[in-house]
Amino acid sequence: MGKTFAEKVLGRAAGYEVKANEVVTVEPDVCMSHDNGGPISRTFKKIGVEKVKYPERICFVLDHAVPAPTSAHAVNHKEVREFAAEQGIPHLYDIMSGGGVCHQKICEEGYALPGLVMVGSDSHTCTYGAYGAFSTGIGRSEMAAVWATGKIWFKVPESMKVVVTGKFKPGVSTKDFILKLIGDVKADGADYMSVEFHGPGIEDMSISERMTICNMGIEFGAKNAVCKPDQKVLDAIKGKEKYSNWECIWADGDAVYAKEVHYDLGDIEPCVAKPHTVDNWAPVSEVKGTKIHEAFLGSCTNGRIEDLRLAAGILKDKKVAVRTVVIPASWIVYRQAMREGVLDTLLDAGCVICNPGCGPCMGNHEGILAPGETAISTANRNFKGRMGDKDSFIYLASPMTVAASAIKGEITDPREAL
Repeated sequence: MGKTFAEKVLGRAAGYEVKANEVVTVEPDVCMSHDNGGPISRTFKKIGVEKVKYPERICFVLDHAVPAPTSAHAVNHKEVREFAAEQGIPHLYDIMSGGGVCHQKICEEGYALPGLVMVGSDSHTCTYGAYGAFSTGIGRSEMAAVWATGKIWFKVPESMKVVVTGKFKPGVSTKDFILKLIGDVKADGADYMSVEFHGPGIEDMSISERMTICNMGIEFGAKNAVCKPDQKVLDAIKGKEKYSNWECIWADGDAVYAKEVHYDLGDIEPCVAKPHTVDNWAPVSEVKGTKIHEAFLGSCTNGRIEDLRLAAGILKDKKVAVRTVVIPASWIVYRQAMREGVLDTLLDAGCVICNPGCGPCMGNHEGILAPGETAISTANRNFKGRMGDKDSFIYLASPMTVAASAIKGEITDPREAL
């Protein structure tokens, strides 16, 4: 009987054959933390170990509130910088113009590699599955223990197979697909499962598009989400691999799955996740005309150059009717958008462009919502109070739907703006 991706990659890391539901202890290849590296360092020091086990495997990316908007955030940043210096941790992306959102930086800097086991103290660490890695979010105490011992245990997850065929129609994108999938299987539909994306519909997707769907794996409970590492991945990592022990690993053709679902991308239509849960799916036609106060384009889900291009294509020679915040996912993305004239198009339309970071996605700064306000956002969560006041409302959507809605000041089908 064949093995799933999770069984093969965790077996490789453990050094012996494993199967679903076994408990294994492995040494993660990459350990990512962001601003919460400060409180994690405090927990680490309580353990009583003086030095982290593998400093070269730890990576810090300051992104959740940059530059620091409050003294509390500044303290977190200070603690991360001091801890990295004290422990000899070489990988620190500070708020200088080489940084960005943690998941974007981990991918574009060559840390995300096929076959690696990657952990992060952020739930959307599953993003790195776009490169064929087993990547998952862990708690702060767990991360402190990993720093101390270099090890972590996992129950080898059962697997869910998502088979994707067909092509998107104009005005539809990967965000619409993943919102539809989450709406169908619900927030607990893949609890502690390894979600594998298969099929020609995935093969046709760019790395950026694969990052979008893997990023949101946690929103339907997945332990990790992963796409097959193909030539596109090999081209993307060539020359910038941070580690040499990577290996392309994929499920066997006769692997056994706990669940299997099929989608034709040609059947997907523009959609949203309504307040206040990500699985509260609705087609745009159902909520069309809903008044909004803010549009947000950015985040680790949809802040890449392809997302900005899609939005700019809608906004070219038009004006936004509501405040529209744009945050490129990294300074590399920012500079590319600047060179291509994408930022000019967005500025001409009336958008406010902020420095790379998480910004209003988690209600820190740069565009949080007041009581009674409604936003449409390309981010990955719409929980009550996520972007500001607990009496505000968040609709999640694709970059094209966000851009089209910003023009009218109400939720709008992007196909009307093509």
